[in-house]
Amino acid sequence: MAKMSSPKGLGSISRRWRELNGVNYWKGLLDPLDVDLRKNIINYGELSQAAYTGLNRERRSRYAGSCLFSRKDFLSRVDVSNPNLYMITKFIYAMCTVRLPDGFMIKSLSKAAWSKQSNWMGFIAVATDEGKEVLGRRDVVVAWRGTIQMVEWMDDLDISLVSASEIVRPGCIVDPCVHGGWLSVYMSADPESQYNKQSARYQVLNEIKRLQDLYEHEETSITITGHSLGAALATINATDIVSNGYNKNCPVSAFVFGSPRVGNSDFQKSFDSAPDLRLLRIRNSPDVVPSWPKLGYSDAGIELMIDTGESPYLKVPGNPLTWHDMECYMHGVAGTQGSKGGFRLEIDRDITLVNKHGDALKNEYAIPSSWWVVQNKCMVKGTDGRWHLADHEDDD
Repeated sequence: MAKMSSPKGLGSISRRWRELNGVNYWKGLLDPLDVDLRKNIINYGELSQAAYTGLNRERRSRYAGSCLFSRKDFLSRVDVSNPNLYMITKFIYAMCTVRLPDGFMIKSLSKAAWSKQSNWMGFIAVATDEGKEVLGRRDVVVAWRGTIQMVEWMDDLDISLVSASEIVRPGCIVDPCVHGGWLSVYMSADPESQYNKQSARYQVLNEIKRLQDLYEHEETSITITGHSLGAALATINATDIVSNGYNKNCPVSAFVFGSPRVGNSDFQKSFDSAPDLRLLRIRNSPDVVPSWPKLGYSDAGIELMIDTGESPYLKVPGNPLTWHDMECYMHGVAGTQGSKGGFRLEIDRDITLVNKHGDALKNEYAIPSSWWVVQNKCMVKGTDGRWHLADHEDDD
């Protein structure tokens, strides 16, 4: 069993990174699933999970919907396996001008809320010098946060398609369209907003340009990741970066988990024909989200199918929440045996993580459900002996 506990545990990524990020569309690597590719997928999966873990979900707090931690210590505070590989350079904030179910944006109940419109939606990070040695290049990562409440929103969300002409390569496809809700989160802005004077789109594109200019004499890559709504945003973001030339010919890869469908067949054709653009869709067989919406939508990229129902560690049969859970997805990547069936952990990933934010692990392992919480739910005792909520760190 290969280990994940240190940078050395990332195996041959530094030598094989182009192959592992899909230069050959992952041919020969998916069935059986290559061990180094498992590690690579989980490396990005942990960054996607970090965008969940770092979110302030307490609606009673004036900071609900913001990030719990500052950029400086974020990756270590959310317990990413290798926090020294990346440095966060920017937080992403988003708003939406169409109605979305409650699971998409968290709104504070406080009259003194930090923002009435915006939510923290993820981060941009760049490989440190140490990370560059381990990863083989100066990797720039964009990690998008997904939905919080699953999967009730599927019944409540409008599935209308809207034009994606601004974010796809011009002139090559007749009518590329994407889900209107996903695009609104990506592109909405308000000049009166403190956090969204610029849309999430331009926050990311401008930072990508800055980092590409900063490291123009080094070998770079851009990797986009996300889960659920974050996976949809990652798909839109990846094609936008390439279509509008922000990658400067460096490869762009997306690793997305439990992604709902994003666009129509013209969007899919545009995405799959774009140069320097690759996407691996990790899909859990019992998860219903990747099959939605059904009518008028097509899947972009290459699919990696896993089945957490094969795991001997998880409760049977599970439920829609655990089938869609990000930690369960990474557990499935660690142990899938592909078309031959069965399950065996090929890398040393702690099984207790599947209960980090859920209740998927069999009771015999005696691990509490949803065990990851900030100490005392961020309640701090002051010098006067009274307790108060301290759930926000000023960003540097």
